[in-house]
Amino acid sequence: MSSRRAVRTEHAGGAIAAYSQAMVGDGLVFVAGCLGVDPSSGELVEGGAGAQAKRAVANIEAILDAAGSSLDRVLKTTIFLVDMADFADVNEAYAAAFPEPYPARSTFAVVALPRGARVEIECVALAGEDAVPS
Repeated sequence: MSSRRAVRTEHAGGAIAAYSQAMVGDGLVFVAGCLGVDPSSGELVEGGAGAQAKRAVANIEAILDAAGSSLDRVLKTTIFLVDMADFADVNEAYAAAFPEPYPARSTFAVVALPRGARVEIECVALAGEDAVPS
């Protein structure tokens, strides 16, 4: 029987509804959608979609760290944008943060995101050896 555990860190924007920041199970880390929220203020960062994407990836990195994983272990990401015109700015921030080879990725345009965000990013990563649920 497989086991699972929730991941929680104060170094990333907190969950704003009934979900965990991430779940670890069967050698994988599933990170919930992250907004560009500054964990110290609890507010979206200013500067548009590119700045929000940069902060969202920093939040993902903090969650992965708390799970015993890292950005270089990410297998798949999904990006949600409220405006595809933001794609280039978000892609620039994304490419600067993730090491090559880049994870597989899907990007979708959506009508709206929580808190008026411009971008939300989720991912699935390999768990680190110390991330095995107990």
